[in-house]
Parts: sequence; C-alpha cells; structure tokens
Amino acid sequence: MNTAEFPVPDPQAPRTFSEYTTARVGGTAGRWIVVESEYDAIDLLQNHPLPTEAERAAGADTLLVLGGGSNLLVADSGFSGTVLHLAFTGISAAPVHAQRRDAQGREVSDGPGTDGVEVTIAAGHNWDAAVAWTVERGLVGLETLSGIPGAAGATPVQNVGAYGTDVSHTLLDARVWDRAEDELVTLTNAELEFSYRSSLLKRTTVAGSPRYVVLSVRFRLTHQPGPALSSPVRYAELARSLNLAPDAPEAERRASLAAVRETVLRLRAGKGMVLDATDHDTWSTGSFFTNPIVSQEVAARLPEDAPTFPAGTDAHGHGLIKLSAAWLIDRSGCAKGFGAELVAGRASLSTKHTLAVTNRGQATTEDLLTVARAAREKVIATFGITLDPEPVLIGCRL
Repeated sequence: MNTAEFPVPDPQAPRTFSEYTTARVGGTAGRWIVVESEYDAIDLLQNHPLPTEAERAAGADTLLVLGGGSNLLVADSGFSGTVLHLAFTGISAAPVHAQRRDAQGREVSDGPGTDGVEVTIAAGHNWDAAVAWTVERGLVGLETLSGIPGAAGATPVQNVGAYGTDVSHTLLDARVWDRAEDELVTLTNAELEFSYRSSLLKRTTVAGSPRYVVLSVRFRLTHQPGPALSSPVRYAELARSLNLAPDAPEAERRASLAAVRETVLRLRAGKGMVLDATDHDTWSTGSFFTNPIVSQEVAARLPEDAPTFPAGTDAHGHGLIKLSAAWLIDRSGCAKGFGAELVAGRASLSTKHTLAVTNRGQATTEDLLTVARAAREKVIATFGITLDPEPVLIGCRL
C-alpha cells in the first residue's frame, strides 16, 4: 500500500477511519495516538490491560490497534476509545550461519548466507515495501505476496497469503505484547498455530479486541547471488502468466524474483487488488469473505465445475475441502458490480471480480455491509453455505 495515495488530514481536525483505512469509510475516534517506536507502543499498551472476556465480547475494549488499515471496517459512528496507530518502521537482515560438526564433534560454521537470511520487519512497516526490499536484494520467499496492502504487523494475524504462498511458510516468529500477562513475548511459528487465514493471534482477538499486539515479525528467507530465482510457483494462474507449466517439476517452475513480483502486481491490479486512489475497485478491505472450508459431503452437493481444493482433515480425521468464495458469489447470481442498486450506487461488488465489496466514492460503512449481506444471503439461498467475513468489524456486524 502506498500511504501517500491517501489525502493528508488536517492535523487540527478529528481523525476519521475513512482517512486511514483502504475502504475509506468509518467515523472518528475518541483519541488517536500515533506511536513511532516500540517503546512508546508498549508504554501505551501497559495503560490498556486486556478487559475481561465478557467485556471484550460486548465490544467494551477501549483500545483499537491500527496498522495499515487494510483489513478493518469501522462503524459510521466511529470508535469511542483510543486508537493505537503503529507507525514505527524499519527492516533489517542478518545472515544465518550454517552449523555442522567436524570429525571431532565440534560445531563449525560454513560461513554466512549458507542457509539463508533472517529478515526482521517492524510492525508499522508498509508490507509491499518490505517485499520489494527483499526482492531487490535477491532474498527468496515473499515475492508472491507483492502488492498486498497494509502493514507488516498484520500479516501473521490472518496468515496473509496469495498465489500459493502464506506468510506462515517463511515466518520464524513474532515479537508481541501480551495484554493478558502484561509482558513482551516472542511467539514462534509453531506457537502461532497457523491455519487458513487464521492464527492464534486472530483466534484470541474478540470483537476486535486483541490479546496479542504484534511489534515486529521475523522471516527466514533464502539468499541467491546473481539473478535470483523464485520459490517454485505453486499457483496455476501465476505459472501460466510466467510461461511456466503448472504441472512441471518444481525445479522447472521458477522465474526471476523481479519477474514474479511484476507479474503478481499486474495480476492483482487487474483484479483491483493494488491500492490506487483513482480506481474505486481498490477502495475496499480486499477480499471481504474467506474461502469456506466444508466437509466432503457438502462439497459433493455442489455442481461439478465448482473449484475445490483439499484442506486437510477435521478433528475426527474426516476430509475437508476448501471452496472458492468468489465462485459461490458469482454462481449465486451476484455478478461484478452487484449491489449498486441497493445503495444508490455508493457501493457494490468490485467491477473486476466478485470477492471485494467496494466504495464507489461516497459510501458509508453501512452501505458496504448492505452489499455484503445481500451477497451472503444469495449464497446461502443458492448453496446453503454461509460465508464468513475476512475484515475485522468494529462497532458493526454483518
């Protein structure tokens, strides 16, 4: 996301969420505090301990954490509490020394860069800028996550992913403030309990009230000298766009890092998924619904051409299937641009694809929710499947 594309607010005027979120809707906040260091963030967090479970469920937390504003939908009435706006940035890399044992059993190093590079990114750092930084330096692992709007600290919360890659594939750990225990902790990849578009961070967030606040994230990437090649391209659409055979061996499904990034940006822009102040299809929270994961029995009742993907097993060992929310919406009768007639043209599904609910210029939060509700009801009526919203909803509900 390029924050320069947003209008510069009047410093004397109350700040509104419409100025700081990619959907460009939402009212004012009671207090708006911009912190430019981890120290200042922790200082404020210590003054806002985690409320009780009942208070959180009732939406009574007085703190709202804001990064890039790309996955957030706030009520038109705003938020009466304090906004903690994480604005501290920074990115650094350190070579990893490969360790092995010599003939005498002593640990020796093969030198820097043998196994990879550890990249640490501050929570408020623009995510796409961070991806670009790694690509420019020949660091492999994040290239297909180009163009995703928002800040780096938000990426592990919902296990951000695109074109066959999730952040969980390369994330080592996240440095977080635990509001329940009032302490700074580091959660490893395993401790974050990643799943499809979810994590421990998301599952312990109640009605927008987070237990854990991410302060920085650390990734393990691979360095390649010279023209670096990408990780094997997993996503068929991306592979074809790069003139790679989707079913070829992994070694034959690589392209230059720069080519992968450029192609991903082009594909996302074609779907209105790269923020552009002049394109109302990008005035959204991105994908409004997650792809539903259902039982094999439910999937079997869908038309034969329904896209389906294996999604592991449930707690009883039964197979699960991931469906395409965009396909379900489209096939239920909600075409591109659906919903405009419901809100006098102020909002609609994207005119480029059916998964984003977009602000056509003068929309309110309620306008976006009206369109989203109508699309969800169509899917329920057609397929009996309920879609879950992906963005965090504050002071409003679907």
